[in-house]
Amino acid sequence: MRVLDLTTSYAGPTASMYLADLGADVIKVERPDVGDDCRGWGPPFADGTSAWFASANRNKRSMVVNLRTAEGLELVHSLIGSADVFMENMNPSKLVRLGLDPETVRARCPRIVYCAMSGYGLDGPDHRLPGYDLAAQARSGLMSVTGAKGGSPQRVSTALSDIVTGMSAALAINAALVRQRTSGDGDLIDVSLLDTDLALMAPRIAAYLAGEPEPAPSGGTDSVLAVYQPFPTADRDIVIAIGNDLMWQRFCAAIKLEELAADPALRDNAGRRAHRSHLTEVIGERLRERTAAEWLKVFAEADVPASLVQTLSEVVADPQLKARQSLLPVPEREGLYGVRSPFRLGSVPEIRNTCFPALGAHTREVLEEMGVPHQRITELAEAGAVVFGNEEN
Repeated sequence: MRVLDLTTSYAGPTASMYLADLGADVIKVERPDVGDDCRGWGPPFADGTSAWFASANRNKRSMVVNLRTAEGLELVHSLIGSADVFMENMNPSKLVRLGLDPETVRARCPRIVYCAMSGYGLDGPDHRLPGYDLAAQARSGLMSVTGAKGGSPQRVSTALSDIVTGMSAALAINAALVRQRTSGDGDLIDVSLLDTDLALMAPRIAAYLAGEPEPAPSGGTDSVLAVYQPFPTADRDIVIAIGNDLMWQRFCAAIKLEELAADPALRDNAGRRAHRSHLTEVIGERLRERTAAEWLKVFAEADVPASLVQTLSEVVADPQLKARQSLLPVPEREGLYGVRSPFRLGSVPEIRNTCFPALGAHTREVLEEMGVPHQRITELAEAGAVVFGNEEN
């Protein structure tokens, strides 16, 4: 499967990286000189490479094409004709001007799976607005429920919208490819940051529309479940996740507060929610009597879900992550890492993990695969339509 990827920043490259992890041939088409915007995101940089860029661009090939030239634009149209999937996150007006809009591309190539990635979707009054993770988190209501109790709304401090949008796009592309392989027909996939964050907010939106009061930042203490939140211990914070009534009984026995288990007002989740403030106070006092390590041992023996609130220095040393090979060192690039895709396939026992491509490293290679004669390749380079990078990578 060949994917022609004209996306930049993080959502699109994440989607194409997941497809590449599964074996797709991803050709990353970049602008001359600067390439993908994400190449410049930093610090940190390791040996001149953005850590952010390295984390979303393994297993790909890069070619530099200048879409401002007629030859470069013609070349991209030819590449689309040889691809199974075309991905873009460009301004709608620019797409129309270049003849790369969904209608034009799909009319020329009906079998193409066209994936349009944007901030707000392909239609609606705001479909032309530029979108970024921060704006999507704000507009979707995600920020309105995140942060300390009584404090200001907070952004979830990672590229949440981008990463999950990438996952959503990869899922939809795979479904469309099944249809393509069985019927020969392509598809138009419309994926946006706002739609992604609305999906993440689905349970909160559903609860509000069903009559729940409008939520506000609570420090993670307002879950539909009780008890389901962080607590301080004698030395550091842990989280406890009580998912059902039997678990509640085991939890109370584990912390030796049997009177809570025996209280009929607390036997179901609705009752525990109604008395959440009292429970938090009583449980909090008990948990402060021992260290986090001691409590985690108790809860593991009682089969009660609990965890440290780990720092990143602890996360990267976590033995579970090491056993699962979750962190992927970038080959031959000291200090740069990626994170393994959040899926494992039994049919793919070996992790695909080639280094991110240098800008334009595969321009010549892809042109040769297309059957472009050597003389024509030289002419394209002289016209500024294509640029060759470090072809060793």
